[in-house]
Amino acid sequence: MAGPRSIEIHILGRAYKVACSREEESALIAAADYLDEKMRDIRDKSTVIGAERIAIMAGLNLAHEMLTQGGAGVADDARDRVAHCNALLDSVLEDQDKLF
Repeated sequence: MAGPRSIEIHILGRAYKVACSREEESALIAAADYLDEKMRDIRDKSTVIGAERIAIMAGLNLAHEMLTQGGAGVADDARDRVAHCNALLDSVLEDQDKLF
C-alpha cells in the first residue's frame, strides 16, 4: 500500500489540499465532486449564504440520504463515514487557515 500523498480537490471554486493514499485518490475525488455538486445546488436553489452554512446544509442532506436509505448497519456505517469526513475537513481547514 502506498503512503499518503497530497492531492488538490475543488469545492465551490476553492482549492483544498488533502492527504490520501493512491488507492483512495479516485474515491476521494469522486466524493469531492459529489459534495461540490450538492453544495452548488444548495447555493443556487436556496437563500443559504456563506460556504460554511452551505457545507452544513449539504452535510445534513447527505447524512439524511444515507441514514434513510438503509437499516441500522447503514446508519452505523454512515456515522463512521461522516466522522471520517469531519476529520478530513478539520485537517484541511486547519491547513488552509495556516496559509492565511
